[in-house]
Order: sequence, then structure tokens, then C-alpha cells
Amino acid sequence: MTGAGANPTLTWHLGWRMAKNGHDRVGEARRKFRAILKRKQLTVMPGGFSPLYALLAQEAGFECYFLPGSQLSHFLYGVPDNGIIGMRDLVDHARHMAAHCDIPILVDADTGYGNAVNVHFAVEEILRSGVAAMQIEDQEAPKKSGTAAGRRLISVDEAVGKIRAAVAARDALDPDFAICARCDGIGAEGSDFDDTIARSTAYVKDGGADFVWLNSIQTREQVKRACAEIPGPVLGIWGGEDAPPSWEEYERLGLRIVLYPTIAATVGLQASWEVLCDFRKRGAAAMLDWHRHVRASPFGQPNIKKLLGYDKILEVEKRYLPKSAQRDYKNTWGHKTNFAEETPKDRKRGKSRAGELF
Repeated sequence: MTGAGANPTLTWHLGWRMAKNGHDRVGEARRKFRAILKRKQLTVMPGGFSPLYALLAQEAGFECYFLPGSQLSHFLYGVPDNGIIGMRDLVDHARHMAAHCDIPILVDADTGYGNAVNVHFAVEEILRSGVAAMQIEDQEAPKKSGTAAGRRLISVDEAVGKIRAAVAARDALDPDFAICARCDGIGAEGSDFDDTIARSTAYVKDGGADFVWLNSIQTREQVKRACAEIPGPVLGIWGGEDAPPSWEEYERLGLRIVLYPTIAATVGLQASWEVLCDFRKRGAAAMLDWHRHVRASPFGQPNIKKLLGYDKILEVEKRYLPKSAQRDYKNTWGHKTNFAEETPKDRKRGKSRAGELF
């Protein structure tokens, strides 16, 4: 995390935190991610589409975060994860996420949006967005979701060429930026686990990828074998029928990163569905019950105002607006957004309003 320098500037970052400059913060995030890849312990990486979700992950103590293309497709555009969104959609959203987080961000660049030429250009654009790393998968276009049937892979030679193009573009701009080669061979047409290992090995040895992502891992033995045979760090997603390994098991098996790519978004989606259905059925009573549930949570309520930097609005207004343009906060008011019961002590302390937006 960037500290204050001799001449700090006010930037939009975790509520306009003081930082030396954007370049220093981006470089530090990329070096953090490099350190994660080098160390032998397991790192847990959650994911979701929103910059606010990334801030929540940071606040909860996670060291890195994932921006999935599937969630951009689903939540921002309402379309399937089928290669419909493009590079500009990803880059613009990645820039917002990286600008407001200290933790490194890994982004999902699908197939690189074309052949090696497109990949080279995509790396340049994604790198400039400020994220720490990107992944390119080895599917044919149009791609399918990595969790879905119907996947088909490009040739190893073409995939290696795309990775080499990505590495070359990266090296010309910032060698600290990490390139991940994702192999979707497990469960794909004409592929199997042996082919997945061979491909992943080539992506590191011949392509120069910094680490490999394996989708749909089926067994603990596959985790162990992949981590032993692939000559680079392995990121994995469990897809087996059995219960997934514990984090301690993953670490013993050699996995470097375990990814939960959509956890923040899908949990939020389910909560929204349940509350909306209950609200439609019971009306305001459902809202009261939900707010009681929030207040009873052992983890408390996230302070959204603090995370988004609402207090800094007041600070900037006070510093730079003429007195005639400054707002009267003392004699005006809004309304609360949490309608659960409050005790007089809560009201006096402002407890219920800590995490509310307005």
C-alpha cells in the first residue's frame, strides 16, 4: 500500500486516500502479486464484478481479487458468458476496480479477443488499466463459460503463440505485470487431464506464462499431479463431485492459489432473490426481517460510506468551495435506509447508520 510522499496528491482511491501517485500504487500491487506467486503457501482469491465487492474483500482481509468476464457479462450486460463482451468492456471496468483498491486485481481476458495480434494489443490496454495480472484461455472462439459444456480448444501451437505475444507486450511496458495461461482442457472436446498437463507445461516452458490456471479439477490426485508436473505456480478451481479440499489440504497438495471466481456476486444475487421474493409476498415486514438479520450478523455491517469515501466529499467542499457554495449540513437532513428496530442507545450513538449510503 502506498504511503504518503513529500508531495502527496489527492486521488480517487479508497475514498481519495493520500498516495504518492497512481504509478507507485499500481507498481506496488503488481509486486505484491509477484510475491504471492513466489511464496509456497496457499492464497485464497475471491471474485466478483463490482469495485465495491473488491473493496469488501480487501476490508475482510483478502490479499487479492478476481474480475471475471462471466460476471461482467451477466451483471452489467445481462448476457451469457459466451464471448459477447469485448476488450473495451473489460478494460474500462478493470480501471475502476484497480483505481479503488490496494490489493492486486487479476482480470479475465477470455481468449484475448482474437489471435496473437489481438492478444498483444489487449495486454497493452489491460496493463494500462492498473490491474496486476490477466489470464488468457485456450478455447476456440466464441468461447464458452469455463464451467459449461461445449468447450473446444485451439491448437497448442496457437495457444503458445498467443501467450508469447502477451509476454512480449508485457515485457515492453512493465515486467512486473503477470500473465496467466488458463487451460480449459478438463471436460473439453478432444482433451483430457494428460493433455491438460502437457498443454500447461508448454504454456510455461515455451510460452513464458508466469502461472497456469486449471479449471474443473476433479480429484485431489489431479491437484497433486498438476502442481508436481507443471513447471510454474498453479491456480485452481475445484469441479469434482466430492467436497473440495480444505485450504490446508490444497496447500499440502502444492496449489498456489485457489480461486472462487464469482463468490461475491453469486452470493449477492441469491440474497437479492430471496429478499425480493419475500418482499413481494409479505411487503414491508420482509424488509424489517432482513434488516434485523443484518443487525444480528456476527460480522456487522460494512461501512459503505467509509469504503467509498463520502467524508472526503465534505473535506474537499470545505477546502475548495467558496463559502457561498458550501452546503448546509447542520440544518438539513436526509433519511435512514435501515428500518430495523433501534434502541435509544443505538440512535444516540448513530449505530444503525454507520454502513448506510445516505
